Amino acid sequence: MRPTLTLFCLLCAAPLLAEDYGTLNPEEMTWGSNIAKLERGEITMPLCASGYMMTKSGDHDTARKIFEACAAAGYTGTMTWMSYMENNGFGGDYNPDAAADWDRLAAERGDPVGLFNHGLNLLRGHGIARDEAEGKRMVETAAEAGLDIAQALIAAEWDLDAVTPDADNWRYAPSF
Repeated sequence: MRPTLTLFCLLCAAPLLAEDYGTLNPEEMTWGSNIAKLERGEITMPLCASGYMMTKSGDHDTARKIFEACAAAGYTGTMTWMSYMENNGFGGDYNPDAAADWDRLAAERGDPVGLFNHGLNLLRGHGIARDEAEGKRMVETAAEAGLDIAQALIAAEWDLDAVTPDADNWRYAPSF
């Protein structure tokens, strides 16, 4: 066979051969590829981190799906992001009880941010029964883990306004 004819036959067969090797030049690190990974159950840290980008851009429904899948896989950072979403009504109704549950789950797994947030919830009685002693213990544990904001709260002699804006105080008022 002549070299030109051989090359022509190989080029014509290339699309047929490519089908055996999957998608050529697949999407990587895109919104669509992350959603496809989620749908395939490929839960990884980069996928979990993409939930942050999605919620900050306003795609709360997708972020919620990612965070829930990642939390189920044990990624504690996504548990605290689920708390953030519940506490702000992103992708669902404002739900302080669910927010407190997510923070508690992260705290139980030793996540410093989860410990701090759970401690704040306990100090305020926000979404959970108020327990000042346990709340301080949680914040102190987060501070010992090196969390700057927990250390700042202790240095401020437990003045909660030192770590959260006073504009949020309406959330923490007693509901009785």
